[in-house]
Amino acid sequence: MSSKKKQNKMERGLTNRHVQVMAIAGTIGTGLFLGAGRSISLTGPSIVLIYLITGAFMFLMMRAVGEMLYQDPEQHTFINFITRHLGKGWGHFAVWSYWLSVVFIGMAEITAISHYVQFWFPSWPSWLIQVGFLTVLGLVNLIAVKLFGEVEFWFAMIKIVAILAMIVTGIFMVLTGFETPHGVASLANITDNFSLFPNGSVNFVMAFQMVFFAYLMIEFIGVTTSETKNPRQVLPKAVKEIPLRIAFFYGGSLIAIMAIIPWRELASADSPFVTVFELAGVKWAAALINFVVLTSAASALNSTLYSTGRHLYQIAQDLPNPLLKAIKADTLSRYNVPQNAILASTILIATAAFINVLPGVSDAFALITASSSGVYVAIYILIMMAHLKYRKSSDFMADGYLMPHYRFLNPLTMLFFAFVFVTLFLQESTFVGAIGSAIWIIGFGIYSQWKFRK
Repeated sequence: MSSKKKQNKMERGLTNRHVQVMAIAGTIGTGLFLGAGRSISLTGPSIVLIYLITGAFMFLMMRAVGEMLYQDPEQHTFINFITRHLGKGWGHFAVWSYWLSVVFIGMAEITAISHYVQFWFPSWPSWLIQVGFLTVLGLVNLIAVKLFGEVEFWFAMIKIVAILAMIVTGIFMVLTGFETPHGVASLANITDNFSLFPNGSVNFVMAFQMVFFAYLMIEFIGVTTSETKNPRQVLPKAVKEIPLRIAFFYGGSLIAIMAIIPWRELASADSPFVTVFELAGVKWAAALINFVVLTSAASALNSTLYSTGRHLYQIAQDLPNPLLKAIKADTLSRYNVPQNAILASTILIATAAFINVLPGVSDAFALITASSSGVYVAIYILIMMAHLKYRKSSDFMADGYLMPHYRFLNPLTMLFFAFVFVTLFLQESTFVGAIGSAIWIIGFGIYSQWKFRK
């Protein structure tokens, strides 16, 4: 959308309270609860450094997004800036690629939700659980932005409280010299015989892509601020506190885990959160963490429906086609939410419930989901390129919320994202997905440029 002529008519129903808590939780992926053991076992205590380095670059990307959104807070998707500053070809590539990638993330989350629910109700069919959750969260998104914000606020609070409880437990165990079957809880479990590459430099490098995907959808905070009453007040506060949140929640929880359990004894398949709470005497630790990851996945799905609905609405406005016109994806409901665009995205995500029961198709689905992760990296690079162009454009606001030292830090951030993309080719589990995403980027990128060559 070229600009300020089209106003953001969506309801500004999110409050500062909603956005700040969502911003905190938005930096915490479900992978921290379930994948921490795997990432720690890969490279030991140096995993904390990888989380901090990756978090620093994600923060720099958010500063670039924040600067452009601050200049034009009417935008409800950062993809508009790619169209505006890099041209319609890259805008077409980015908006469709991003929408599809987020849809596939939603499909993966709804699949995970059914597994978490079956922890308590193993006889319930997964497709029924998935359709049920989608129906409830779809209605939450359709009714009003304020209701979405309230539901997301409480989902976020559960994640935050679980991590705080873990960190407090770790501090208590270390200060009291708590005895566990693994030995005494102590910071010495981290510092003794410390090595940057305990399992080799290749494992250290491979850990970057695992950590990177724990941060996926951090850009969602930029989308939500446009639907607050004072976006220029809320946005800088939400973005500038990201480094502190990353250091505290990721750094704090990983250090607490490794202080209690020597990292070489952490099984990559187990959730360290479950182990820590069990050692502290919480008999129902597995059920507790299952509940936390269930709400975390539900939170991600809720955000996915919010994001995909707004992006499809944007596509329908900027790149109208017969199908989007037929479903009236470019219209708002009486509650000022993009009702038809949300419904269409929800129905597409719901197909995961039926894809997963078809053996041959489910394998292809797993490949597509893996491929969408690599496409995300390409979109982040395009955001940084759009920011460089923005700085040289007539839109540039010199007294805005500026990214510091952008001439050096912007290209450095792009190099980091390119490095993450290369690491996808190093691991067997991500290699095929990396090939798939490379084919999509090249093929759809060339098609999009050709489509808008004039």
